[in-house]
Amino acid sequence: MGKTVNVEVRLRETNGDVSRLIRKFIKKCKKERIIEDYLDRRFYEKPSSKKRREKLKKIRNARKNNEARQGR
Repeated sequence: MGKTVNVEVRLRETNGDVSRLIRKFIKKCKKERIIEDYLDRRFYEKPSSKKRREKLKKIRNARKNNEARQGR
């Protein structure tokens, strides 16, 4: 399946502020890419399709970075 990740936030870390606790938990989940991994694994994707998608993503990011550098 993949690596198991335990995300934990204690109430003591946030000085008893529940809304801050929730924000901190969400931030940790995003950092560990828990939701993104779940969404990626919902449906099977052929390895060749995955490679193609990743390659196109790298090309787009490189183009975007070049445009940002040229804009300076």
